[in-house]
Amino acid sequence: MNSSFSIYLDLVRFLAACLVYLYHSNQRWLIKDILPVSHYGHAAVIVFFVLSGFVIAWVTDRKERDWPTYAASRVSRVFSVVVPALVVCLLLDGLGRQFWDKPYGSYPFDNFVLRLGGSLLMLNEVWFVSITSLSNVPFWSITYEFWYYMLFAVVTFVRGPQRWWLAGGMLLLLGPKIALLAPIWACGVLLYRWRALERIPSVAAWGMVIVSTALIIGLHAVGFFDTVSKLLEPVVGERWYRELTFSKFFLGDYLLMVLVFCNFAGMRIVAPQLAPLFSVISAPVKWLAGYTFTLYLLHQPLFLFWGAVWHGDPGTSKAWWVVTALTALSVVALGQLTEHRREAFRRALQRLFTRIEARRTARGQQHA
Repeated sequence: MNSSFSIYLDLVRFLAACLVYLYHSNQRWLIKDILPVSHYGHAAVIVFFVLSGFVIAWVTDRKERDWPTYAASRVSRVFSVVVPALVVCLLLDGLGRQFWDKPYGSYPFDNFVLRLGGSLLMLNEVWFVSITSLSNVPFWSITYEFWYYMLFAVVTFVRGPQRWWLAGGMLLLLGPKIALLAPIWACGVLLYRWRALERIPSVAAWGMVIVSTALIIGLHAVGFFDTVSKLLEPVVGERWYRELTFSKFFLGDYLLMVLVFCNFAGMRIVAPQLAPLFSVISAPVKWLAGYTFTLYLLHQPLFLFWGAVWHGDPGTSKAWWVVTALTALSVVALGQLTEHRREAFRRALQRLFTRIEARRTARGQQHA
């Protein structure tokens, strides 16, 4: 992966997290006016999925070539933020409701063992179960992504045709919601592995970047993705459409997946031409990207809490800006305790998984 394209992906990752924040903070108790570009929240998650598939395909090709290394990296990546996020969310939701309960009106604060336990086990969205992780609505996508990591590990590290049976069995156990969006994550893997894409002519690549960007913006502006997604409802019925929760938009998501795929494929070719620009923004983008996961996974409980504490006038934008600033500062502080502490956790897991693999290999040799 060339360095300019890597910076571009980091920038996209951070901007996508910001778009999700704008989407969730676009609430009338916080600000009366509708926030600009606040309708890209779900689309930003689709971008995350494509980007994640690409990055995971890259790291397993270049760095994480055995299952102990891969498992240590993925588990540490997820749970170094997930575990603190669950604790922080529980505390903030409980405290925030004491200051002002209006922001929490539509979010559950009950069944703590079920909600937190289900979140720890990543079982929030299996089949037609949908367990909201207290006020942390964005948590749903982390559960999807975790299982995509596991499915990819089975396909990559299990040898022989049984890997496909295992992967199919996992999808069957996980259910249709996670299965429906799996092709979007796999699209990122295809983007990395399809070598013919690396030979796209520069002019065509520029066209792919410009046209895909214009279509993503233009089609969102006219509500095209929502319209396409709603075509499913009369086919499956209102109940099952509702039961699909975050996966019910998959028809529009597949179209968006193609546009994101084209954008990334084109930018990978033209990014070196923009090297002077990317070199200027490299340092701040990398710094911001280092807090993206914390921002994504903690922004909702944080802005609800600070909104309850501040309790400002939604008639002006001041309250939203103050809450956003407090949320940003909190993300930076919490990031020091979460993803910035990941490395020690990863090393410990690496030692554990390596010992497990060594014992498994030894037993296999004894029975050979």
